[in-house]
Amino acid sequence: MLEKLMPRSDEFFDDFDAQAEATVDGVRQLRVLLEDYTDVETKVKAVKEAEHRGDRLAQKSFERLHKQFITPFDRAEIHTLLSRIDDILDLADAAADKLHLYEIASIPPGARELAQILFRAAEKVQEAVRGLRSIKEPHELLAACRAIKQLENEADAVNRASLARLFKEARAGGDPILVMQWKEIYDLIETSVDRCEDVANVIEGVVLEHA
Repeated sequence: MLEKLMPRSDEFFDDFDAQAEATVDGVRQLRVLLEDYTDVETKVKAVKEAEHRGDRLAQKSFERLHKQFITPFDRAEIHTLLSRIDDILDLADAAADKLHLYEIASIPPGARELAQILFRAAEKVQEAVRGLRSIKEPHELLAACRAIKQLENEADAVNRASLARLFKEARAGGDPILVMQWKEIYDLIETSVDRCEDVANVIEGVVLEHA
């Protein structure tokens, strides 16, 4: 019985890695959609499939967390880490959904730039998560966390500039409905980058406790 409660040392780290991989895949699909805005329904479906895979992985991890007696670090930190990684892909999927739902006709440069920043941030999340296996040597892991925070600042600046252009176009006679739709999409992508920063914050806290 006790053996069942004792996890293999790599089980949770495998979970983190698998979830981060699904997240990078889904965010990549969103970037592809925005960079080449054709065959929209198929590309939105690809994001959705990655999101479903991420949800299944997160659920499996949560079940492991509830069942196993020993964890590599604090249970609350593991739960938050899993949840925030899951949020990244959920928000990217929501942005893709809105593009399809609103029948968006063309993509402004700001949206493509935001998607690129999100993809880079997701890759850094994957790098930081992978580094948890060697937490006693956290230099590369912490460098990835710093890069995520810089990317979040970039995303915030792009989001502000993009929204400013939207409102300027609205004042010049642009479609106010389209402005509202794009504001929602921009905010979803930017919030996804925010969740990448949340992941970095959790990991930095783990490092402070255990490195």
